[in-house]
Amino acid sequence: MPASPSTARAINDRLALRLLQQDGPLTAGQLKQLTGLSRPTVADLVERLTDAGLIAVVGEAGEQRRGPNAKLYGIVADRAHLAALDVRTEGVSVVVSDLVGAVLAEASVPIGGDLGTGPAVEQAVALVERVAKEAGADRLHTVGIGAPGLIDPSTGDLRDSTGLPEWHRRLVAALQERLPEARVSIENETNLAALAEQRDGVARDRDTFVLLWLGHGTGAAVVLDGALRRGASGGTGEIGFLPVPGTPGPPSAVDCEGGFHSLAGSAAIVELAGAYGVGAAGISVHEPAAAGVVREAVAPAGGHASGTSDRFLDALADRLALGVASVVAILDPGCVVLGGEVGQAGGELLAGRVEERVRRMSPLATVVRPSSLGGGAVLRGALLTAREAAQDDLFAPPDR
Repeated sequence: MPASPSTARAINDRLALRLLQQDGPLTAGQLKQLTGLSRPTVADLVERLTDAGLIAVVGEAGEQRRGPNAKLYGIVADRAHLAALDVRTEGVSVVVSDLVGAVLAEASVPIGGDLGTGPAVEQAVALVERVAKEAGADRLHTVGIGAPGLIDPSTGDLRDSTGLPEWHRRLVAALQERLPEARVSIENETNLAALAEQRDGVARDRDTFVLLWLGHGTGAAVVLDGALRRGASGGTGEIGFLPVPGTPGPPSAVDCEGGFHSLAGSAAIVELAGAYGVGAAGISVHEPAAAGVVREAVAPAGGHASGTSDRFLDALADRLALGVASVVAILDPGCVVLGGEVGQAGGELLAGRVEERVRRMSPLATVVRPSSLGGGAVLRGALLTAREAAQDDLFAPPDR
């Protein structure tokens, strides 16, 4: 059945707005070429979107030709402001952007483990308000949050997880109370990192892949046929609990010590590096200590490790290959991204070692790639989801 005129208009408008988001300012002629729509149809949608305050003339095309240059249309970026949060056990980072995702202001604040739940929540909310003010945002339309832990698929809420601060779970409600006009949502940090790597990172050419998060802790995100998979309880990718050899005992339902986390978490990697005499010249307080020692191990010979560094990287690759091979045996993703700060620090040198070992352990062809976004992938993913949610709302037909 053909679409009704109103439905066809809504589809055309959404297509044009997506092209303007993806390709930047365009002329009506370029929109006609990219959409395949007729000139009158494009003229109508440009008029509708302009009247709705969603697009505006932002300049003129630079091509030299007879007659006046064609007008360039772009999305009205300040139509809405968005916020993204990366919530960690030790602090929170915030960015505020316009509707097209251009960052206007950003800041981070450490939140100590000895701070009570109430003061911790207040500190995080106050940071969001301060960054929004610095960005010139009178109000926030959408707030996207990335945090460790399980997201309940039935409610979208962060579940109560052993070992994670209580203020994480209280944060969504506190933000919603202080920002009543904003849409606030939360997603697992590793899932957001995978989304960012798929859109802007090393997995842009992949519809199916797994991101192995290597930061303070471990995690994984699974993308199959272009869709993020969360599992029946929201726990897909809790690879820290994976039983592996080389640990004192198996993990428990409330503690991942003894699981893959015990081999690949930041503390375990730093301990392994120490056993091989590898340390970091300077460890940043803004990243896991493991990232510093891995970066130091990769650095000595311009990315070609040798001696003790070489042996350390071999031992680390042996450990990581256990988790990667387990994922490959079940999912056959074809590509595994070593994410987080540690994956980025290891670069191609560490990823290549892991890929070589997985090739020996599994008959399933698997490419292993280092993250190009590192720890910043969580914040980038949160901003992408906030932008999409805001655009879905603002770009929707008025009679929806």
